Amino acid sequence: MQKVLLNTLLIAALVACKGADSATPTPTPVPPVCITPPTPVPLKLVWADEFDKAGLPDPTKWAYDIGGNGWGNNELQFYTDRRPENARVENGKLVIEARKEDYQARKYTSARLLTRGKTTWKYGRIEVMAKLPKGVGTWPAIWMLGENIGTAGWPKCGELDIMEHVGYEEGVVHGTAHTEAYNHTKGTQKEGKVTIPNVTSEFHLYAIEWTDKAINFFVDTQQFYSVQRSTLGGSEAQWLFDQPFFLILNIAVGGNWGGLKGVDDSIWPQRMEVDYVRIYQ
Repeated sequence: MQKVLLNTLLIAALVACKGADSATPTPTPVPPVCITPPTPVPLKLVWADEFDKAGLPDPTKWAYDIGGNGWGNNELQFYTDRRPENARVENGKLVIEARKEDYQARKYTSARLLTRGKTTWKYGRIEVMAKLPKGVGTWPAIWMLGENIGTAGWPKCGELDIMEHVGYEEGVVHGTAHTEAYNHTKGTQKEGKVTIPNVTSEFHLYAIEWTDKAINFFVDTQQFYSVQRSTLGGSEAQWLFDQPFFLILNIAVGGNWGGLKGVDDSIWPQRMEVDYVRIYQ
């Protein structure tokens, strides 16, 4: 009996000693490291037209493309020069109006305003608040071309379509990038689209945010498409968006895309109204 008791006490002593020797010390708590993210650099308004002066568009900001050669798309209009019937500012809005009328051997007139020769931008946020025309045969666009189009030609100059809309598919807004490698003549253009039901009755904000790495396309606050340099590739033929671009506003009539389902002759005149254009960098 004494021997059993002695063995029991010995085992208990050994266990106690082993537990004391192997106990893990409680670590000193380390306070969490708080990393404050960098503050985004605020964008600065660098150019704007609020269209607050009635009459012809401001000639210090806007020039005109003039002619009726179809512009490579078999369009039907003649783009006029400083003609208030086709481009004017009224009630605080720029009005670009397409009309059915005989003019310079064409059956329709319209206007194509652009900042070429006035102002260009490289990167930034481009915003246009606009209401679009309605009806089959209309083809309004808010878009940009590379400043070097005169020497490089299209598509080597690059093209950014901030907004395109064809009347036979009302409400479907397209945003597209064209380069030498990716363009509609090859069927390789980089294009996104979103459906906005009331584009012909309400104003919406059409915008891109453009950096050296990506171009993001928006309607109002909704980003609906993104073109990534890492996806397109960085060669000169693939990414042409590291140079100045100018802005274009126009309504085409008919053409390869806008006239794909004909032109409704009962809808004219039709207008695109622009509340403002703002450029941030």
